[in-house]
Amino acid sequence: MNEDESNQRPAQSDVAPGDLQGPPDVAGAVVRYLLGFALAAGLTLVSFYITHSTLVWQPSIPIALSVLAVAQMGVHLVFFIHLTSGPDNVNNIMALAFGLLIVILLVLGSLWIMTHLNHTLMPMDRMMRMQ
Repeated sequence: MNEDESNQRPAQSDVAPGDLQGPPDVAGAVVRYLLGFALAAGLTLVSFYITHSTLVWQPSIPIALSVLAVAQMGVHLVFFIHLTSGPDNVNNIMALAFGLLIVILLVLGSLWIMTHLNHTLMPMDRMMRMQ
C-alpha cells in the first residue's frame, strides 16, 4: 500500500455504522442490525411509557413524542437504510433533503389552505338557514 492509498482511507473512528470497509462482515452486520432494532424498539417503548405515565408534564407530551420520533427516524436512517455522511452518500442525502422539503411544503400548504378556508367560508348554521 502506498502513501496515497493510506491517506484516503478514513480512520476507524470516522467510520459510520453504514459504511462498508472492505469485504462484508456478516457477523458485524447482524450486530449492527440488532443494535438498530434494540434502539428502535426502545424508543417505541419509551414513547408508549411516556403517554401512559406521569413522568412527563402533560402539556409537553407532544414535544417529547416529537423528539422521540425524530430520534427514531435517525436510528432507521443510519442502521437500516445506511444513510451516512460519507462522500458516496451525497446523492442520498440530497434526495432525503428534497423529500423532506416536499413533505414540509405539503403539510404547511394544507394547513394554510384549511385556515384560509375556515376564515372565508360561511358558518354552517347560516349555510343551513339559506337552504
